[in-house]
Amino acid sequence: MGVFPAWFGRRRHERAGFTLYAAAVAAARDPYYYRDLGVPDTLDGRFDLVGLFAFLVIERLRDQAAPGPDLAQAVFDAMFSDMDVSLREIGVGDLSVGKRVKDMWEAFHGRSKSYQAALAEPGNEALSAALARNVWRGAAPDARSDTLAVIVRRQTAALSAIPLPTLARGEVKFSTALEAATA
Repeated sequence: MGVFPAWFGRRRHERAGFTLYAAAVAAARDPYYYRDLGVPDTLDGRFDLVGLFAFLVIERLRDQAAPGPDLAQAVFDAMFSDMDVSLREIGVGDLSVGKRVKDMWEAFHGRSKSYQAALAEPGNEALSAALARNVWRGAAPDARSDTLAVIVRRQTAALSAIPLPTLARGEVKFSTALEAATA
């Protein structure tokens, strides 16, 4: 009986997890990030922003009462299921998909730890540095990571205001990047 109850708990939140993940993807596709902030419009740049927004949702859920941790796991599962499908669609061979997904998981995990630590720091200096290092793979042009740090803080605050039952229904709305940057 041991494994099945946990598995069924996760499956119960699968739809909400995919819906929350889809909202994170939609937020990460906002043209403002690529056009105005200079986030590289590449596979890596898009992965980094999708990972950032998925992290924000997962971070909001993971330490909550039930069903928060199961929902966080469902968002994570949705993300890496999508990554697997996306790699296959762009022609990555079946034999190397597993390794590529593992590499993506490790990158996501490292970025998540970096963002979690930076968000715990007062001000935006640590967060801006973490974003520059991960999203721009070094230094952001014209300190645009400072703007992204402001956006991340505002999105984090907005997510924290959404009641857990609303998130459990898969309901989340991110501000547009421009709204979050200028609010």
